[in-house]
Formats: sequence, C-alpha cells, structure tokens
Amino acid sequence: MKHYAGLDLSMESTQVCIVGENGRKLVSEKVESTPEALAAMLERYCPIERAVLETGRMSPAICLGLRELGVAVVCIDARQAHQSLKAMKANKTDPHDAAGLAQLARTGFYKEVHVKSPAAHGVRSVITARSHLVEARVRLDNMIRGLCATFGYRPGAGQGKAFLERIMQAAHIPGLGDAITSLLAVRAELVEQIKEMDRRLRIITSQSQACEILMTIPGVGVQTSAAFAAAVDEAGRFRQSRDAGAYFGLVPRRHQSGELDWTGRISKQGDGTVRKLLYEA
Repeated sequence: MKHYAGLDLSMESTQVCIVGENGRKLVSEKVESTPEALAAMLERYCPIERAVLETGRMSPAICLGLRELGVAVVCIDARQAHQSLKAMKANKTDPHDAAGLAQLARTGFYKEVHVKSPAAHGVRSVITARSHLVEARVRLDNMIRGLCATFGYRPGAGQGKAFLERIMQAAHIPGLGDAITSLLAVRAELVEQIKEMDRRLRIITSQSQACEILMTIPGVGVQTSAAFAAAVDEAGRFRQSRDAGAYFGLVPRRHQSGELDWTGRISKQGDGTVRKLLYEA
C-alpha cells in the first residue's frame, strides 16, 4: 500500500500527517524539524510514495536534507497550497494543514517549486546582506542630515568624500559633535563591509562561466549577473529562454472570462530583487 505524507514546517517542530492511497489518515504527530528526525518518522511507514511541504524559510534545508536521506519530497507553491487548504478546512490548524498537504501529495494537485542548490543560496545570501548594508548606510546618512538640520547645518546631498568632509564640519558644533562622531564611525564600518561584499561578488562572478557570459550584455554587472544566475540555478528547468521572463514576473497579466479579455501590467511574480536589478540594468 502506498503512503503519502504532508509536512507542515515550523522552526521547532513539524506536524506530519500520513495518509494511504485511499485518502484515509493513518497518523498525525509532531516531529522535530530536522531532516534526520523527519526521515526516521517517515521510514516507519514505508513505502512513502511522496512527501509534500510548502515553500518557506525552513523549506530549502529540510527539502534538500530529506532528499539526501532518500525521501521522495516535493516542495510546492505556498500560495497555491493556501487556496486548496482553505477550501478543505474551515479552521486553520497545524494538523489540518498537514492533512491537507498529505491529500495534495496523494492527488498530485500542486505546483512544484524548484529548490535551489546550497551554492545558489550562498550567492543570494551575499547579495541580500549587501542590500541590507546599503539600506542601513542610507538610513544612517538621512539620520545624520536630520540631526544637522536640527542645529541649522545643511550638509547637502551626496554620499562620497565631499559629503563626509561637510559632515565632519558639523562635528565642531556644540551639542552635535559627539553624536556625529559616533554615527560616522558606524558609517565607516558599514562602507567597509559593503566593499567586502562587493569583493566577494567579484570573486563569485569570476569563477562562474554563466556570470561571465551575462556580463557581456551592456548594463549587466557583477551584482546583476550573480543574482540572475543564482535565481535561475539550473537553466535546464526552463523549456525555452523566454520562459525566464515569466519566471521573474516580466510578462503582462492577463484575465479572460467569457467576452472579457484584458491584458494588464507585468505580473511582478517571482524574485523581486532580480527584477529590480534587471530594470536598473
């Protein structure tokens, strides 16, 4: 008899529900959220034809870990799953979600999501870290301008050497100097870490043939090529190159119903960071 499992993940524990091929529930229990613990629990009900979990923070590590342990696990689109689970049960609980996911695993009514490799996630983590560092520096610059304005000093626009020189002049203003000195010290460290992230991205792109090819396109640099290559991860999963446009939400929305048929703006589905970088390029 074939068995199907639904895994409702959370940070500490995972609700697991296993159903038979007739849809009847066999077991529902909580298990520690580690690949080893989940694989051990599922092994008791072999053969597990398919296990299903939703996209989320824990999904990549759990999914890749279970696959390494020989579990046939599928990661599915959480937005689509939400609509199906909502239709199955009136009340949202972990056991209900796990049971619903198990039924989706049994029927095959789901949209599978590609789980990126650890290498791709590593590149994305560098890009994300750099983005947050830049945002922190911008917020810090705006804070410095606001403090200076309170004391009647206007450092003006910019972020380079000239801007810093103008800010340093504010350090001599009574009541403002201590705050400015501390903020500038933090800003200097942020700038150094941003440069370190840039250095790491240059190393990553220099070792990637895909990034080297992408950077031959006018306007595409280190960050854009690295983000695009990491998001695609495996080019073979696209049947044709134009599918990448839809994957990153760069195709128009369409709504058709009877005589109604309209085309809207781009769908903005998929990776927003890559879409933003492509637009800027």
